[in-house]
Amino acid sequence: MTRRILITGATGGLGTALVREALSRGHEVRATGRDENAGKLLETMGASFVTCDLAADVCDLYDLVDGCQSVIHAAGLSASWGRRDAFERNNVMATRLLLDAASAAGVRRFVFISSPSIYAALHDRTGIGPDDAPTDPPLNHYARTKLAAERLVLSPREDGMAACAVRPRALVGEGDRVILPRLVELASRKRVPLPGGGTALIEMTDLRDAAWAICEAEERAPDLSGKGINVSGGKPVAVRKVASDLAATLGLSPRLVSLPRPLARAVATTMEMAARLTGSATEPPLTRYTLATLAYSQTFDLEPARRLLGYTPRYDALATVLEQARKLEGAE
Repeated sequence: MTRRILITGATGGLGTALVREALSRGHEVRATGRDENAGKLLETMGASFVTCDLAADVCDLYDLVDGCQSVIHAAGLSASWGRRDAFERNNVMATRLLLDAASAAGVRRFVFISSPSIYAALHDRTGIGPDDAPTDPPLNHYARTKLAAERLVLSPREDGMAACAVRPRALVGEGDRVILPRLVELASRKRVPLPGGGTALIEMTDLRDAAWAICEAEERAPDLSGKGINVSGGKPVAVRKVASDLAATLGLSPRLVSLPRPLARAVATTMEMAARLTGSATEPPLTRYTLATLAYSQTFDLEPARRLLGYTPRYDALATVLEQARKLEGAE
């Protein structure tokens, strides 16, 4: 059945993939974001675009959701460092306001894009299930506010709106402005420190797989209300292999240096404390959250996603990273 779907955060890498996937399923898409140039591209794809900051007073959320049957909420402040109030405003307050507007407009389906950062910890966590406890306390403001927003979405509702959450892990692919740029910057150094020797397992997800799973959650939302679903590419790979394969693809030969985890943890903690004491807006070179992603394994149990969504990853995420790296190299 064709629906009009509002997709927030549509000008990001995931948002664009979501617009493309929803359109391919025959839905009508109303896309919103803050990047007008990216919005023009979405319009050429067949979406209607509205420039809007969801947390701004000038954004009429009731008008934005009017006439939509579904909302896929991918907008938010995604960063590992920043001001607490900015994360509260963009991740918690904006989600609350959008939920209220969607409910008032009679929207029947609401899919929230949550984050695996809620599980980030300074120890290995493998085979994480959707009902496994989040790390307490969360490692940064981003993880804390995404968890708070997710709990708003998944709380029991009396309006009949089916609301669920999807937590896609380490998104890579066309439009990725987070993971690949950071990996390339690291690989370009003469020496690349690898906490724990780079043995930790990371489970990346191709944006196309994530978009399919999220749009499928929208399709099945009436049966998923109140549920959170973990999604990944399903192929855990050692951080050291990612670093070495990427360097080889880029024609680089950095020296990969093992950094003991206890030392890395002490350095990250000290750097965070110094940044907070000085009120620095610049992210320290190493934070506990970054350390959690590089030094400790985090993988998902995909059985619930297969059962609830019929999800099976179609793309090799590491191959996607290397393909995008080759394109980046060719463009320079």
